[in-house]
Amino acid sequence: MDESERRIADLEDQMTRPDFWDNPERARQVMEEANRLKGWVEPWKALSTKGAELEELGELLRAEPDEEMEADWLRELKSLEDALEALELRTMLQGESDHRDAILTVHAGAGGTESQDWAEMLLRMYRRWAERQGFQVRLLDIQEGEEAGIRSASVEIHGEAAYGFLRAEKGVHRLVRISPFDAQSRRHTSFASVFVYPALEDDDEVEVEIDEGDLRVDTFRASGKGGQHVNKTDSAVRLTHLPTGIAVSCQQERSQHKNKATAMKMLRAALYERALEEKEKEKEALEATKKDIAWGSQIRSYVFQPYTMVSDHRTDLKVSDVDSVMDGELDPFIEAYLKRFGAQSAA
Repeated sequence: MDESERRIADLEDQMTRPDFWDNPERARQVMEEANRLKGWVEPWKALSTKGAELEELGELLRAEPDEEMEADWLRELKSLEDALEALELRTMLQGESDHRDAILTVHAGAGGTESQDWAEMLLRMYRRWAERQGFQVRLLDIQEGEEAGIRSASVEIHGEAAYGFLRAEKGVHRLVRISPFDAQSRRHTSFASVFVYPALEDDDEVEVEIDEGDLRVDTFRASGKGGQHVNKTDSAVRLTHLPTGIAVSCQQERSQHKNKATAMKMLRAALYERALEEKEKEKEALEATKKDIAWGSQIRSYVFQPYTMVSDHRTDLKVSDVDSVMDGELDPFIEAYLKRFGAQSAA
């Protein structure tokens, strides 16, 4: 906190200088950093003051018991505990990119229609979670399944610390249910993978060099329900970064130019995530760490039959209300992940 207060003082000093607005972009970054730091310091000060007040009142109640006052004291104490827990969770979001928006992609695993349906269910789950947070969701790319569901989809999620929260969702997700596509009503196991990248803006002070000579650009007709202008021209764009093998595509804009610009943003985000992992000295880079979308690699299992249970294999958290989870109630899993792994990944 002392270091944060010193940094705030330095930033506020910069804001008072006559030439502060000579560089509007730099000014915006300074103000955003100051506000972000104040978002830590001010709540902590308020909670510290509240804690000291409750401690004094507790001493008074021990000396002079009062049932009505004690009931109020307990309510205030519970409120303080809840606020501290919320602030504790926020301390897990101090990674270099945790404050950014997120680009989330879902890929169906092997298994045809059943896995493609599962991928679409996951996409809906994340959209519902974002809605619960008041975040905005923008569809960037979607590849429909042959009969049902989706083969893959990418969305951009706008909201405070969207990436910081959603990085808990990276990995393989396993579904166990009686398949609605099986005439014999047999139980099936399906897999889908989720990847999350921090969204970068053009004016971010982040160096991600992309050599045009390293790109393969493919254009194709956008998929959809048919009849729209986007389906009549080769407006969709797929970019493949040859040195890394990372491929992204966008087909949601009406023009090829706009789709390419969005695909470049997606590729920049993916390369930045890769660079972060290398910077953190992880043993493998982004593509190498992608596990097979199959048995033994899942981070979470969603069981619909013969019982209902969602189990996170990293934190051992289990939730029996699978319907609420599929409707976007992911906060318990995200919080459990951040409390166990967030601080060490931010270090």
